[in-house]
Amino acid sequence: MSMTITEKILARHAGEKTVSPGDLIEVMVDLAYAHDLTAPLAIESFRKIGVKKVFDDEKVILVADHFVPNKDIQSAQQAKIMREFAREQDIKYYFEVGESGIGHVILPEKGFIVPGQLIVGADSHTCTYGALGAFSTGVGSTDLGAVMATGEMWLRVPPTIRFEFRGNLLPWVQGKDLILSTIGQIGVEGALYSAMEFAGPVINELPMYQRFTMTNMAVEAGAKNGIIEPDDITLSYVKERSSYEPVVYRSDSDAQYERVMTITVDTIEPQVAFPPSPANVRNISDVGNIEIDQVFIGSCTNGWLEDLRNAERILKGKCIARGLRLIVIPGSPLIYRKAIEEGIIETFLNAGAVIGPPCCGPCLGGHMGILADGEKAVSTTNRNFVGRMGHPGSEVYLANPCVAAASAVLGRIGGPDDL
Repeated sequence: MSMTITEKILARHAGEKTVSPGDLIEVMVDLAYAHDLTAPLAIESFRKIGVKKVFDDEKVILVADHFVPNKDIQSAQQAKIMREFAREQDIKYYFEVGESGIGHVILPEKGFIVPGQLIVGADSHTCTYGALGAFSTGVGSTDLGAVMATGEMWLRVPPTIRFEFRGNLLPWVQGKDLILSTIGQIGVEGALYSAMEFAGPVINELPMYQRFTMTNMAVEAGAKNGIIEPDDITLSYVKERSSYEPVVYRSDSDAQYERVMTITVDTIEPQVAFPPSPANVRNISDVGNIEIDQVFIGSCTNGWLEDLRNAERILKGKCIARGLRLIVIPGSPLIYRKAIEEGIIETFLNAGAVIGPPCCGPCLGGHMGILADGEKAVSTTNRNFVGRMGHPGSEVYLANPCVAAASAVLGRIGGPDDL
């Protein structure tokens, strides 16, 4: 029976020869992940089950990344619960402030993710790892508690929608623009509980960091997972970082898809998602004159080293607009270090930016950049719902790092060509 890449990975982890959309299956999990915001509830659920030890102390990964360095007493308590559990359980891969960064950045960076794996995490953007040809999806904290105890979980096999990207990219257009444009076309429920399989000549040419951006935002279309078939770019990335053996799956040529959508990229400009939805997208040329108060460059969507390099290209020798705040947060300590070595951080500081420690920061309305009533921000993050980054009366506009950097200089939403 022919299968998609998602179905093949699920079949392998269920011990079945084949699976089909709609099947309920029990699967073995390769990695289970949680962070300081979701781990405490998962730990509570784990304890209610009554087992003494996690299923594998090398396959449970805990990362302090959301409210760290601790912003208040409650966040300190959350982090303490996770820290003490990691010590009690001898969790090998627990990442504390200083060695930690955004979980969805450091897990691939440190070589935990390779093609063919099945990964679950108590965070909706766990789907990021599909860029490496793995099945990865977010689950609730209570579900993760059960996974930590057993190493197993049940899943309903999702149907797959294949998105084939063809044509030639315009200047400044990146993976962020491709996924925003796609969500704009299908809506925030357009891939509800489906696998979004990204393919085609354009995807084959994208560097890894832009592939991560695309799979990261699959959940913004309601998807169960996003995935890209492994190729030489994928295998080169994991070979440099991981000692795990990849298992490469590819969709069969006659695999059954819920639908196949061909997207021609020739006319896709840099995209801006207006509030209150990632689907409310416009071309940069159609934005109009919108003055802004803050720009944030970072997050699991666009906090990669190459994202910072792209922003530096725009900011080199320039200063941000008077009265505007530019906040930059590298995705990991390694990215931070390299950005210092390459002079990127110096460029940001000279431009008037403030640099935060590697963490999620203001993306979820956490800290280090909360918006006040009536303020407008351009952000390289993944969500712009009402109140996402602060006051319900604030507004968040999503864009790629080049647009974000240009907007910081202009004091309004605009692209690099406006400079």
